[in-house]
Order: sequence, then C-alpha cells, then structure tokens
Amino acid sequence: MKNIAISALMVLALVSCKNDKKESTEVKTAETTDVVVKDDMKVASIKKLTISLEPKSGSKATGTVNVSEKNGNVVFEAKISGLDPGMHAIHFHEKADCSSDDGKSTGGHWNPTFENHGKWGAETGYHKGDIGNFKVGADGTGTITMITDEWCIGCGDDKKDILGKAVIVHQGEDDFTSQPSGAAGSRVSCGGVLK
Repeated sequence: MKNIAISALMVLALVSCKNDKKESTEVKTAETTDVVVKDDMKVASIKKLTISLEPKSGSKATGTVNVSEKNGNVVFEAKISGLDPGMHAIHFHEKADCSSDDGKSTGGHWNPTFENHGKWGAETGYHKGDIGNFKVGADGTGTITMITDEWCIGCGDDKKDILGKAVIVHQGEDDFTSQPSGAAGSRVSCGGVLK
C-alpha cells in the first residue's frame, strides 16, 4: 500500500513537471543567453537571442531568427518558410507586440535616429530597422544573414538596442524609396524581441 502511494506521487510529479515545461515553451518566444568564452586569456561575452516568427495576415509564414552579439558586432540570421516565391522584405519594428492579426500592433519601422527609409548603409539615410530583402525559392523558404555594429542586444542604448522590438516579414519587396516603409505590402510574419 505504501509503495502504491509513493508510485502515485511520483507519477503526479512527473505529469506536473511535463505540463509546466509545455506551458513555458509556448509562452516564451525569445530568450537571451550570456556565454563567457576564454580566448588567449581574454574573456568575451557572447549574447544570443532566438526569435520565433508566427504567421500574420492569413499567411502560413513561420520561421526562426537567431541573433548573436560578440565584441560589438551583431549577427542576424533568419530562415522563413511558407512564403510565396520571390523577394520579401524583413525589418525591425518599434514594439515587440505581435498580438494583432495583421502585425500592425508592432508599430512602424524602428527608427530611433529619425532618418528617411532606405537601403541599409545608404548615404541618403535609412532606419535602424531597415534590414532589407531576401529571396524565397520555389519551396517557399528563404534566408537572410546580416552583420552590423549598429545594433546591440540589451546594451540599453535607445539608438542601438534591439530588445523590445519586433521582426516583421512582409508579403512583398522593399523598394527602398517609398516613405515611410518601402511599400513592402502586408505583414505576413512576426516575432517579438522580448526584454
């Protein structure tokens, strides 16, 4: 009788732990991790962030964005599937709020320096959120990689810090000239960069 009671308690504990893990992974869309690496007696901090993209505007577009920062450089790598073949725009938007069905709860492009919209690195100006375009193949999948020292992860600098922003994938291509957002069409996928 005592063994049956102990076994029942163990089963309840396992089920409870399993349910707790399920809830936490469904709620959490982004996570930062600090890793310390020793290299030639120097200690470097590497910050990592993973953002899950969810469909918006009736699309099937999902994906994952991995962002890492080391020695002042940020590497942005996105892989998105469920898109129409062709060119698509991807940007950082002002707020990490993907609650609306059309993705508009994220606000406009992240533009802390109040520049005109444009192609990243253009002399005529660009938003800090103007990542650019990427090509999607016949299988509906596309990738984009970018490296910059103009962003940071959790540094607290309002003009560089991507925490609290959202990644938005658009239905179409950014023309880099139309103001304020490049006429890239509907917001078809969204992921919030949590604080």
